[in-house]
Amino acid sequence: MPRSMTAYGRTETDTAFGQFTWELRAVNHRYLECFVRLPEELRGLESTVRKTVAERLNRGKIEVGLRWNKSDTTDSALLINQALVQQLADTAKSLADSAPHLAPMSIAEVLKWPGVIEAQELDKDALTQACSDAFNAAVDDFIATREREGNALAAAIAERAAAIKTHVAELRNYRPAVVERQRDRLLKRLEELNIDADPNRIEQEIVIAASKLDIAEELDRLDAHCDELSRVLNRKDAVGRRLDFLMQEFNREANTLGSKAQDSDTTQHAVEIKVLIEQMREQVQNIE
Repeated sequence: MPRSMTAYGRTETDTAFGQFTWELRAVNHRYLECFVRLPEELRGLESTVRKTVAERLNRGKIEVGLRWNKSDTTDSALLINQALVQQLADTAKSLADSAPHLAPMSIAEVLKWPGVIEAQELDKDALTQACSDAFNAAVDDFIATREREGNALAAAIAERAAAIKTHVAELRNYRPAVVERQRDRLLKRLEELNIDADPNRIEQEIVIAASKLDIAEELDRLDAHCDELSRVLNRKDAVGRRLDFLMQEFNREANTLGSKAQDSDTTQHAVEIKVLIEQMREQVQNIE
């Protein structure tokens, strides 16, 4: 299925750790290049992001960005070590009984005691998994966008291929008349020059001239390329490079057709075919 290389996707995912907003942008490129921007706390995900992109995308210059709006509970929470506080309270009470002249411990002093306040560490594995899941969902949406745009490109290409086949059919239908006109023109020229030549030799020369200008092979190849184009557009894998090659083959046949054109009608058809091929080539450049 054709995919467009030019695409944009933005996916917001709400999790227990906050909202992850993944953005993916892609433009045309001969190969696959990936640029990743992540918050500092999630830089460790970069290798996973690059691996996922390499596995699921084939061509294009891809920019991946993540914004993380943390939830209120995401930052490390402060916990009181109740057991230690109780021990300190019991010790303070014992000291107060045995040495009543000593000042009692204040709450501030208790909180400053080593180990009384503990920071609850964030579950980094769960955070990484949640962020990765959100990225995979973003890639799913991004690929769906590429496929929708790719289908539109494929339809435009198929429409132009159908137009080429129409030109080919018209050229094939009136080609015998063109050959006959060339024969009459050559005979008339010989009469004007008052050349008394062997009729058999004249016919041989006419056949040779007609064979040099015959475009049947080019028309057959253009038809075959259109059929192959249709098959490629219906493939399930990446088709961009195959289409690039086909456009080169189309151009080769169109150029040969134009060089053999000896009448205005054939020339006009050749020009129209070249225009259609160029339009297809521009569309193909956007396909993965």
